[in-house]
Amino acid sequence: MTIQHVRNVRRTVQAVVLILFLVLLIKTEFAGTFSADALKDYRLAYPVKIFLQFDPLASFMTAISSLTLFSGLLFSLIIIVLTIFFGRFFCGWICPMGTVNQLCSTFKSERRSRLGKNLIKSNQYHWYQKIKYYILIFFIGSAILGLMIAGIFDPISLLIRSLGLVVLPILSGFLDFVADFSFDNNFPGDATLGFISEWIKENILISHSVISYNTIFSLGIFFLLILAANRWFTRFWCRGLCPLGAFLGLISRWSIFGMEKHEDQCDLCNKCLKYCQGADGPEAGVPWRKSECHVCLNCQAVCDRGAIKFKFFPKSEERIETRPNITRRKVIGAGALGVGAALLFRAQPASAKPNDKLIRPPGSTKEDLFAARCIRCGECMKVCPTNAIHPTFLEAGWEGIWSPILIMRIGYCEPSCTLCGQVCPTGAIKELTLEEKVGSDEVPANVIGTAFVDQGRCLPWAMATPCVVCEEWCPTSPKAIYTEKTTVKNRKGEMIEVQRPYVDPQLCTGCGACEYACPVADKAAIRVTSVGESRSRENRIILENTRGSSRS
Repeated sequence: MTIQHVRNVRRTVQAVVLILFLVLLIKTEFAGTFSADALKDYRLAYPVKIFLQFDPLASFMTAISSLTLFSGLLFSLIIIVLTIFFGRFFCGWICPMGTVNQLCSTFKSERRSRLGKNLIKSNQYHWYQKIKYYILIFFIGSAILGLMIAGIFDPISLLIRSLGLVVLPILSGFLDFVADFSFDNNFPGDATLGFISEWIKENILISHSVISYNTIFSLGIFFLLILAANRWFTRFWCRGLCPLGAFLGLISRWSIFGMEKHEDQCDLCNKCLKYCQGADGPEAGVPWRKSECHVCLNCQAVCDRGAIKFKFFPKSEERIETRPNITRRKVIGAGALGVGAALLFRAQPASAKPNDKLIRPPGSTKEDLFAARCIRCGECMKVCPTNAIHPTFLEAGWEGIWSPILIMRIGYCEPSCTLCGQVCPTGAIKELTLEEKVGSDEVPANVIGTAFVDQGRCLPWAMATPCVVCEEWCPTSPKAIYTEKTTVKNRKGEMIEVQRPYVDPQLCTGCGACEYACPVADKAAIRVTSVGESRSRENRIILENTRGSSRS
């Protein structure tokens, strides 16, 4: 097999992996319906978290921050072992984020592509390529103190989060717009366009309604800036910012497969540099930077004189730099900044007591362990059938940005649903059984919060207006919301019979169905807070609080 064939194989592998990634991302969704009459344990049929389980950065950071290695992440050891043999092949052959960046890098201006001079200049090694190593060290420093914020920059988490929470909802909304516009007009061909749009949405995207997410603007801008940077620098994210690339680059120093240069055969055409994806120094006169190479094999494929060869145990050791170009002082500084950032975040007054708006998905671990495990991949948000789980902005502080919370006014937690725990790759959200979710005589129900009635906004309490919506929507058995019939006098002096709602905190699971259905349009008259959640012994209603009992 010639090197040209090997390069074609690489491109084929990249395409297949990217398609598989997109298919699994789209399949991370519940397309069925929940029964209102009977509870059923619904399971996903596809291994939707497989890419995250093969992610070495997620495995490494989770192990440091939580001092545990989630069993599903052991698959990442396969990538680490192969990196020891072949170097950063994952970046050039497997990583879907790397493939997306490479595709975006091809969309440069026609003038730049024709002359090629700017491509050659941009593909030379630049100082910014060392930034990713300091970013990695910063994340390691914060992870040592139990704060796993590396998921914000992890390329697999980033791509899942960006496509699942930004691109797919926008595409779904666009298809709905096209379908509605087509069916509302009587021009020839419009109906056909509408049917095509509906078919794409129902058979490919699966979603049957427009789903939107909190903080979608910040997610979209972050992703757009990453893609736009490829216009000026090929694979800018991979070269300069990606912590996974830095992690694999450090491991690749021991790889036995690498480049062997024969500079006496080189005619200085710089074709190798023009098509280099890693800016690792394939050209003559400079050392090959082993930790930067993506093993794309472009340089060997375009070299007409055979001056570049990839092989096991290359001989030209004097022309190879195995270590990244970073200084010990800056490494220590980056680690210290990571530790300092974790200490600073935890010194905030808000972190000292429970946050009523911070309602985590069912099965979530206690908050300190949750912060040590959650990688902000967005899988739990994508799979939620009621659109209840959303990324935070600052509800959990800067250190918790884009981690999952429930916003009950948008959606509620379906009692039969345990999908968020099924797709979580790090154990931040435990995989609950149906019995653990809804409870039984032997097993207490999983509680994510407690509902409270705002009597100043409740129609029966404040406005002498009959309403029993919250009680009707309450899914627990027996119902956590009960009513008391009473007769009140309205402004006209008429006697009106209303049913005033009350909440039994012993039965309420905090599902939020009452808040979601409350007919008061803006701020619901019944709202769920995180108090009483199963994952915390401290976040309890004051009468049950041990500190309160000690004072009485």
